[in-house]
Amino acid sequence: MIQFSRPAALIRIVSCATLAGLALSAAAAPALTRPSATAEPAMTRTQPLRNLVSVEGVRENPLVGYGLVVGLNGSGDSTQVKYSSQSVTNMLKQFGVKMPDGEDAKNKNVAAVMVSAVFPPGYRRGQAIDITVSSLGDAKSLRGGTLLLTQLRAADNEVYALAQGNVVVGGLSASGKSGSSVTVNTPTGGRIPNGAQIEREIPTDFATRPQVLLRLRHPNFDTATNVVEAINKRFGAVATTADGTSVEVVAPTNPTERVAFVAKLENMAVEAGAETPKVVFNSRTGTVVISDGLRVKSAAVTHGSLKVVISESSAVSQPGPLSNGQTQVTPQSKVSVDQGSGQMFHWPAGARLQTIIDVVNSLGASPDDIMAILQALDQAGAIEGELVVI
Repeated sequence: MIQFSRPAALIRIVSCATLAGLALSAAAAPALTRPSATAEPAMTRTQPLRNLVSVEGVRENPLVGYGLVVGLNGSGDSTQVKYSSQSVTNMLKQFGVKMPDGEDAKNKNVAAVMVSAVFPPGYRRGQAIDITVSSLGDAKSLRGGTLLLTQLRAADNEVYALAQGNVVVGGLSASGKSGSSVTVNTPTGGRIPNGAQIEREIPTDFATRPQVLLRLRHPNFDTATNVVEAINKRFGAVATTADGTSVEVVAPTNPTERVAFVAKLENMAVEAGAETPKVVFNSRTGTVVISDGLRVKSAAVTHGSLKVVISESSAVSQPGPLSNGQTQVTPQSKVSVDQGSGQMFHWPAGARLQTIIDVVNSLGASPDDIMAILQALDQAGAIEGELVVI
């Protein structure tokens, strides 16, 4: 506190970054008053309506089934997987083959699998869809296997498709007698392109109801208002909304005209409403995603890491000569603690995403450090956005 000639500057820095004024130089002040001419241009939020909404009655439906993959070269389920051998026995009964009583089928070339698929909107009987095959037991690989005829059911337990075909596996696994093994990608899962055929159609009220209901993918009152205004400006007063989630549009009753009308709606350019900036943490993988538009208030942050290293070793204690003692092995432990450097840095008020990235990269912070820093800033009320942990 010797510089009595600049008290105002000292008070200003301390007020915006408590306890950090002594660590900040006067050269940092111009960064807080950057000229508006160098500001980043605002990005347009106009995009096709199809990216903002989904049409009710036009959606995908998940399908799932249980089946068997045969023809594996000894990489199938072991005898520990009882339901796999039971499935083989039940399948053989359907073909008139009966296993001896009390004997299980040897199924090292067979694997029990779950089959999943997605029923696309509007698909008709006879059309083909892709399926995914995943091992259910302890099979080592599905490479070279063939999926036997499998029923695919929806949530109502009705069969909507039949699946069968050769499994395409993108991974591999190999092992030796010594126990050494190598695995590339995931050999216990694969796909069958066009491996299932639709056998039952899913009814929809898209062509029968008087209105077309548009569901916003991200509910937002501004977006709903902009959608209504854009549609009414082009087609007249045909669109209404009662909330920020959906928009009702009066559509032609003729099916052909209705399809063409919805196609025109999806191609319309609509300005999306401003979303709340988010920071998404994935605590399992250490992934941190920061959306554009996130701002931070003026704050000073210091972050250090505490590292504790415990090293264990053994020492041999020999007795003295003619002492009738015994040799003993004594454990030796060495404990060291490293508190890290703990640097302090400053974010100016209204810092943009790029500023945050530059500061974090300059410190060499890990994803765990970033999560800790941003969570602390959020608790301090310095983040103008929302934190989401998945």
